[in-house]
Amino acid sequence: MAITLTEAAARHVTRYMNKRGKGLGVRLGVKTTGCSGLAYKLEYVDEIQDLDVVFENHGVKLLIDPKSLAYLDGTELDFVREGLNEGFKFNNPNERDRCGCGESFRI
Repeated sequence: MAITLTEAAARHVTRYMNKRGKGLGVRLGVKTTGCSGLAYKLEYVDEIQDLDVVFENHGVKLLIDPKSLAYLDGTELDFVREGLNEGFKFNNPNERDRCGCGESFRI
């Protein structure tokens, strides 16, 4: 099982953590919500939890809770700029469908 982070995403996370003045990395997970069933959740973290599974790419730690790992295996976290918008993009090979508003997905 693996979760990866692109160089662009790693640069963004590192820049943000430097601005915050602290942080170990980001926690990526899924929650039940939306019209398709699941949504991604992403938060900056300052400490590792006992059950976290840790991946590291480009010097940035990605922490995943064990329940989310099955939904996220093979996911690449990217940071993209499209016109005036910018944000994280989840390239998840397990996604089978995404709702029309783009807020949730189905495995």
